[in-house]
Amino acid sequence: MVVKTKEFIEKVREMTPLELKEKLRDSKEELFNLRFQLATGHLEDYSRIQQLKRQIARLHTVIRERELKAEAG
Repeated sequence: MVVKTKEFIEKVREMTPLELKEKLRDSKEELFNLRFQLATGHLEDYSRIQQLKRQIARLHTVIRERELKAEAG
């Protein structure tokens, strides 16, 4: 499932904090599984690892933005 960057960011910004944390946990779990598949030689889509790493970074960015916004306001 490939989602365009802008679409993904829009969806993420609409999520509740609980949904964000759940999405982050799911993404990290999927990344772990992909790395395990890579180590065992069963990985088919190598680009998915990079996509997930970027997705996780985007989720962390939105979470941090909200933390800073809460502190300021």
